[in-house]
Amino acid sequence: MTKARTSQAFPVDEIPFSTYGSWFCFSRVVAQHARAKDLHLISHQTGLHPILRLVPVDAATRAGLDAALLATPGMLSWDHPTSRIDLAYQSPDTVRLRGTGAALRIESAAPQLTPFGGTYFYHDPVDGSYVFTSYETGRRYRVTLLRGRVEEVVGAQVLGSADRRLVLACEAGAEEDWEAAIEELDSARAPFTAASGFDAVAAAAQQSFADFVDEVAPWRSPDTPAAELAAYVLWSATVRPAGFLARPAVLMSKHWMDKVWSWDHCFNALALAGGRPSLARDQFSLPFDHQDETGALPDSVTHSEVLYNFVKPPIHGWAMHSLRRRLPEPPSHEELAAIHDRLARWTSFWLENRRAPGSRLPHYQHGNDSGWDNATVFDPARVVVTADLAAFLVLQLHELADLATELGWHDQAAAWRGTAAETQSAMIEELWSGEGFLARAADGDDTWTSRSLLHLMPIVLGGHLPEEISAVLARRIGERLTPYGLATEAPDSPHYQDDGYWRGPIWAPSTVLIEDGLRRAGHVELADEISTRFRALCEASGFAENFDALTGAGLRDRAYTWTAAAYLLLAEAHTNRRERAPLTDLSDTLPR
Repeated sequence: MTKARTSQAFPVDEIPFSTYGSWFCFSRVVAQHARAKDLHLISHQTGLHPILRLVPVDAATRAGLDAALLATPGMLSWDHPTSRIDLAYQSPDTVRLRGTGAALRIESAAPQLTPFGGTYFYHDPVDGSYVFTSYETGRRYRVTLLRGRVEEVVGAQVLGSADRRLVLACEAGAEEDWEAAIEELDSARAPFTAASGFDAVAAAAQQSFADFVDEVAPWRSPDTPAAELAAYVLWSATVRPAGFLARPAVLMSKHWMDKVWSWDHCFNALALAGGRPSLARDQFSLPFDHQDETGALPDSVTHSEVLYNFVKPPIHGWAMHSLRRRLPEPPSHEELAAIHDRLARWTSFWLENRRAPGSRLPHYQHGNDSGWDNATVFDPARVVVTADLAAFLVLQLHELADLATELGWHDQAAAWRGTAAETQSAMIEELWSGEGFLARAADGDDTWTSRSLLHLMPIVLGGHLPEEISAVLARRIGERLTPYGLATEAPDSPHYQDDGYWRGPIWAPSTVLIEDGLRRAGHVELADEISTRFRALCEASGFAENFDALTGAGLRDRAYTWTAAAYLLLAEAHTNRRERAPLTDLSDTLPR
C-alpha cells in the first residue's frame, strides 16, 4: 500500500507543537478555553503553565510582525513575506531557534513576581546565557545565544511587577541568520554547546516522528488521510518519566487535559500495541502503579498529583484481552501472573467495596466514576447501579478466567467464570426492562431510564448477550446515529445540549466500545457505519475531546489522544477488513 507522507502540516492553534518525551510545548492555548494572541512556551510540569511569550518582531523597527504559523512534526515556523523564524526540538528539553530577517522577543508570560509565584529573570555571568526561573514549575528556562546578538534586555534581577524580556537579533549590518537555544532545566547544567547545525536538528526531529508513524501506522494510505496526524497527536503528547509518572506516559493532551485518566489510557495502549509494544504496556500499567490497598485505581495521575476521589469504569479486562492479541510478542508467564494479580485486585474492589449489603451488582458513587461525568443517567441520583458497570465487570471477569486458564490455575478460572455468569444474570434480571436497561438507586428500589447512550453500553458484551437483548440494543443504538456518529444523548431529548459534555456530543471511547460490541454480537453493518462516520468525522474535524453530534464541529480540548487512538484503531481495522489482512480487528480479539 502507499503510505502517507511524513511532513504533514497541522494547525498549531488546535494541536500543540511538541516532541516525544518533552514536558513542554508551544501553543496559544494558555489555560482552559483561554487563547493568547502570541505563541507561548507552555510547561506541563506541576500543571499547565505558560512560561515564555515568543513574539516575532521587525528587525529594524521592533514592531510586531503578522507572521503565519507553520507547523510540521519536525519544525515550527513564523513565516513572513520578508522574514522567517524556525524552531525545532533538539531533545525533549531543548529547542533550537534560527531567524532570518526578523528578530524574536522572548518575554516572561507572568508580569508579577512574588516570593511564591511568577518568573525571575537574570543574566548568568558564567556562560552569558539569560535565565527565566519559574516558581510555578520549579524549573529554569535558559536562553543561550549561538549566533547574532541579544538586545533590549529588560527586567533582569527586578522583583515585583515588571516586564522581563530580551530580543534575539542578527548582528548589526550582518545578513546572516541568528541562532539560539532554549532549555528547560530541572537543575544545574553545563553551558549549552551546539553539537550540530539547525538543519540537522530539524531533520532528526522529523525522522524521529517518521520512524514512529511507520511503526504505529504502517498500514496507512491515502484512504486513511488522518492517520499521520493522529500518530503525531500521540507522539507529541508523550512525556518522559517524571514526578508521579514513573514510565513514559501519553498525556490525554498538551492543552489543559494534561493527565492520564484511568480509562483513557486503555485506548492509547491499544493503538500503540502493534508498533510500540513497550510503550503500549507502559500506558496500560500507569494507573496500576498507583493501585491502592483496596485494589482501586486512581481517578487520574499526572506529574505532581494522584487523585483518588473518584475512580473510572473497569474496562481494563476488555482492553487487556485485545491488548494481548495486538502485541507482537505475547506476555511471559511472569507478566501474565502480574496482570492477573492487578486485574483481580481491581475487580475485587468493585465486588467487595462497591456492592451494598445484599446487592448482587456494584454501583458508581458519582457520574465521574463511570467516565460519563454528567450523563442524564445520573440526574435522579448519583449513587447508582447501572448496567454498563455490570457489563464491563463481566468482561473483566471473563478475562481473569482466561488469564487463570493460561497460567494453569483452573480452579480460579472456574471461580471467575462463575462470578461472571452470576453478575450477568443479576444485570438482566434486575435491570433489563424488555426495551432497555434501567438504572437503580444503590440505596433503594427506585429505577429509571433516560435518553443517554450509556443505557445501551451493555452491547459491549457482544456474543455474551442473549440475541433478543442484543437486537433491541442494536436497534436503539442505530436510532442514536447522527450523520457524524453516536450522540451520547438522543438529539430529540429535552436534555440534549450541543456542547453538553456527556449530554449530546460524540465521544471516541463510547464509539470504540459500542462499535466493537456490535461487531462481536453480529451487527456488522451497523458497526461498519459507526466506524465510517467516526473516521470521516476525525478526518474533517480533527481529534477534539468530543464533537457536536449535529454539526460535527470539534469541541473542548482540540488535541485529545484517545480520539486520535480511536481513529487509528478504527482505520487500521477497516483497512485490514478491506484487504482481508491477518486478524487484527478489535472484533477478532474478544470472544463471541
